[in-house]
This record gives sequence, structure tokens and C-alpha cells, in this order.
Amino acid sequence: MSKPAHLFDRDIEWNALIAFASRTTHSATLGIVSGRRRMGKTYLLRALAEQRCGFYFGATTATSAESLRQLGAALGEFSGAGAPIAFDNWDHAISYLFALGAREKAGASLLIVLDEFPYLVKSVPELPSLVQREIDRYQTESSGVRLLLCGSAMSVMGGLLAANAPLRGRAQLELLVQPFGYRAAAQFWDATHDPALAVRLHAIVGGTPAYRRQFLADDVPTSAADLDDWLCRTVLSPLSPLFREARYLLAEEAEIRDTALYHSVLAAVAQGHNTRGGIAGYIGRKSVDISHPLTVLEDCHLISRELDVFRSGRSIYRITEPLISFYEAVMRPAWARLETGQAQQVWRRSTERFNAQVAGRHFEQMCRTFLLTGGVDRLELTTDFGTVGCGVVSDQHQRTQIQIDTAVTDPGDGGTPASVSLLGEAKWGTTVGKNHLERLLRARTLLTERGWDTSNCKLALFSGAGFSDALRREIDGNPEVILIGSSELYAPLD
Repeated sequence: MSKPAHLFDRDIEWNALIAFASRTTHSATLGIVSGRRRMGKTYLLRALAEQRCGFYFGATTATSAESLRQLGAALGEFSGAGAPIAFDNWDHAISYLFALGAREKAGASLLIVLDEFPYLVKSVPELPSLVQREIDRYQTESSGVRLLLCGSAMSVMGGLLAANAPLRGRAQLELLVQPFGYRAAAQFWDATHDPALAVRLHAIVGGTPAYRRQFLADDVPTSAADLDDWLCRTVLSPLSPLFREARYLLAEEAEIRDTALYHSVLAAVAQGHNTRGGIAGYIGRKSVDISHPLTVLEDCHLISRELDVFRSGRSIYRITEPLISFYEAVMRPAWARLETGQAQQVWRRSTERFNAQVAGRHFEQMCRTFLLTGGVDRLELTTDFGTVGCGVVSDQHQRTQIQIDTAVTDPGDGGTPASVSLLGEAKWGTTVGKNHLERLLRARTLLTERGWDTSNCKLALFSGAGFSDALRREIDGNPEVILIGSSELYAPLD
């Protein structure tokens, strides 16, 4: 079945859902669909249910009894009964849902979508066990049920298939609906014509679909020059739905109680204190005291932990939601002024901080994403499937550390040493010159001395502000050094 025209992108997600809903197996099947709010999960699942003539039920924050009545009313309308179906309890309701699929003709399937499933679990904790019982029952009895459980509370949805959870091992589909990638986001926001606008815009709102249509009613910046005015009337305006969105993203997660502590952790990461010890020191806690907040934020997909590709056992934390990075670096320190409508004054004073703490780090991540999504092939690196990441190379002779923003490495095996096929430097607001190239050359020399195979290592310089003439003269005709501007990041993939 073809994807509806009103669905932007989401080809992979749509094809996976169609394949799940169209399975011809005679046993009941279960799928889990999760993702943070505003990603368009409901939009996607409603379109699927409509195309497959399936049953869709969106739960709300309600008591067990009220939710049961709402489900009965929705099923009555779906079945054409003309009146709500009365259920004695949730045991009865779940049995009824699976019985609908059992009555389907041989080989036919019935799609059932229970959206915002965490709302139901909160009021009916035994619900996953009831679903498990029916799934197990209809492995031996014939059923065409294709059940999709969907939710935005990432900690709850992740727990459905955890080690001792009732539904562990029962799901045939586990789909995480992610934000749009930076290329798709540029198309979605009509920014492909202006890479400078596309980068800055993605550093602020990321790839969340709802921010353009539902939140801003298609109010989009038309150029990089228009971005400042757009920002002041939208994200930085207390009259805009986006103004408090970063706070709501935390408040919506069921596992987060002390939001002040979590905001402090995020603020530490946003300001560059991205190691466990650095975060703990910034917020005045011991490292052991922040283990739980870090784990919860990872489970909620608000931060990620990335390994240093050059130092085993070392890792850094990164905020995955751009709007939160923007809030922590720009909005939170000036919240009182923003609430009184001083958006232009705050933004004028925050531009340098935005470039350093938000756009610069986001640009580095975009460069790593570029390598992960076709850049390795485009740059004709020797590795077919290297690890893309970042890391630090220590220079003990000069008592400094060289930060490598992008790297492609191969750990090697018992017969071959670890190798590096790319070292890269990424600068958003700085013209890249010979000094940046010299840092990479020094890092490559140090890695060679430590036993890394650098014989096929290329050097990549990424810049959003261009490259100096001296650098261009220096590398003229040198195939080992590659210059990549923001326009190359958005070039169509081969």
C-alpha cells in the first residue's frame, strides 16, 4: 500500500507498519511504537488505521472506569453497534479486542491501535499482563489481531519489553519514531535553499514535525537574515507555544520527579561539562548522586552517552533534543526577562553564547551524522563500516589535549591494529585556517606513535564560515585533506 500524500518523509516507518499490519500469520502479533511527543506518531498511526480499516483508540488522562467507558464507546462506533459496548472490567475489554480478530476470515487481519498506552497503564497497572495472556492464548488459537501499543512516555514504553516485563519476547515490531534527520528537516522547513539558515534552524528546533505545523501554524523564517526576527516572535516569545516547550518535555516524563535537578544536569551538559565528573562538579553533587538522573534522561532519549573513540572507557554526554540545548544555554539564564517580553534584548546579548554552546556543538554532531549517512562513501574512505564518533588525543609532550570533532575508526582484531581512516575538525562560526589543519596533523602523528594504523587516514575540515586562502593554497592538490562546507552537508546523497 502506498504512503498517503499528506505524510512527509517517514518512508521507513510506514513500510514497517504496513508490513506488520499485513502479516498473514494465523496467530496474534504485537508491535510497540514509541517516540517522544510531537514526532507525529498519532498522525502516522491514524493514517495506518484508516488505510487498513483498523480500530484506533487514543487514550487520555483518566481513571480506569472512565477509560473503560471511552474504549467501549469507540468500539461501539467502530463495530457499528449503534451504542457503546459495556465492559465489566479491563479483563473483559482486552478479551473482547482479541476476540474481534479471532472472528476475522481465515488469512485476514485486524489492526488494533491503542495510542497513549502509558495513560492506560498508569490507571490499570495490570494491563500489560492482560495483553500478554491474550497474545499467548492466540498463538495456538487462530487470530488476525495485529495489536500496536503506542506511547510517548519513553521510560514506560521501554519498560514494556524489559527483562522481567510481561510482554518481554512477545513483540514482533519495536519501532522508535525519531525526529527528522537534518536533511529532511531542511526540506520540511523549506530551508534547503539556504544552508546557513538550515543549520541554525535545526540547532534550535531540530527535526520535530509538530513545531512547524501545530505549534507555529507554518510561520517559518524565509532566510538567515530573517531568523532573528522569527526567533523573537516564536521561540523567545512568552506568547508562543514553543516558549515553554523545553520545560514540558521534562515534565511529561513519568520517571522525572525533581525537575530542578534534571534541568541542572542538562544545563551542565549544555555548557560543556559533558563528563560524569564534570556534570557532578557543576551541580555540586557527587558522581554517584547523578547516576539515576543520567540513566533516566538516557531512557527518555533526552541525552545520549557517546564513547570516546580513542580512549577506552571514557565517554561524554550529549543533549539529543536541540530545543532543550537552546533553552538551557539561552533561555533559562534570562527567563525573567523573556517572560516580560524582552526577547530582542536577550537574543542580542546571547548570540555569541548561541554560536559557541548551541550552534557550534550542533554543527559538530551534524558533521558526524553526515559521515554516518553516506559521507564515508562520498569521501572515498578506505573503511566500509568504520565507527563514527569523536574523541580526545592527549599530547603529553605539549601537555595539551586535541579535541577531534569527527573521526572514523576501526578497532581492528587480533591480527591487525586499530586504524583511523578520518580525523576531522568542525567549526561553525570560525573561518578554518592552517592552524586547524596543523592540529589534525599533530593528532595523526600522535596516534601513529601509539600504534594506530594511520596509513590511509584522511583529514577533513568542516566549516560553516568558510576556509582561509592560506589553507586552500596549503592543501592545493593534496588528496589527503578535504574541505567540507555547510552546502556539502546538504548535497543530495548519491
